[in-house]
Amino acid sequence: MESMDHIREELRQPALDLHGLIPDVMKGFASLSTAAMAAGELSVATKELMALVISVTRECDGCIVAHARGALRAGVTRQQVAEAMGVVVAMNGGPGTVWGPRALRVYDEAAAARGAQS
Repeated sequence: MESMDHIREELRQPALDLHGLIPDVMKGFASLSTAAMAAGELSVATKELMALVISVTRECDGCIVAHARGALRAGVTRQQVAEAMGVVVAMNGGPGTVWGPRALRVYDEAAAARGAQS
């Protein structure tokens, strides 16, 4: 898996192209995502951790970048990400031992980038 910035850059133009072709679908997805990730009985941090676990399980690098960054913004700690990746390993076995560390690395990249911006 490439670095967080490389993945974001790689996906940027194709996402814009697709959005231009199916704007209603993409707007609908954005609305669904916003509603699903809003605070309720579950905190945004919990939802971002859930999304990160699913992203790792689905081996979706773009999703990992989005939800690692979202988890950081929601106040999720590195230890919480690590423990969530423990659940990934328990539920996915070997693939979890490959994709879980990737998610932690992206979280660390996002935290470093955030620190550099401060």
